[in-house]
Amino acid sequence: MTTTIYGIKNCDTMKKARAWLDGHSIAYEFHDYKAAGIERARLKAWAAKLGWETLLNRAGTTFRKLPDADKAGLTEARALALMLDQPSMIRRPVLEVGDKLLVGFKPEVYEKELRTSKR
Repeated sequence: MTTTIYGIKNCDTMKKARAWLDGHSIAYEFHDYKAAGIERARLKAWAAKLGWETLLNRAGTTFRKLPDADKAGLTEARALALMLDQPSMIRRPVLEVGDKLLVGFKPEVYEKELRTSKR
């Protein structure tokens, strides 16, 4: 089963998540979507599974710096366009483990979900 973690290399939360994976000897591929971008189809699939609201990082600097007009009345199409244009607006990390998709990093969630995936 392939495990891929998506995010930005220098993000503190990403560093914690990657350290957790390394500390638990879980092999993974790292996709830096600030450097490599993110495919529209993948982002749309994530949004279909989780909802675009879960993926959009409203707390981040990039989103907060948007003009109020861009933040008001967001639709899925507009939010996806913003995330594709500026991947730092995607919450981090996004972890794909088989058919599971985890957003954000909470050690207890990783422990539960990744332990289950190993069975």
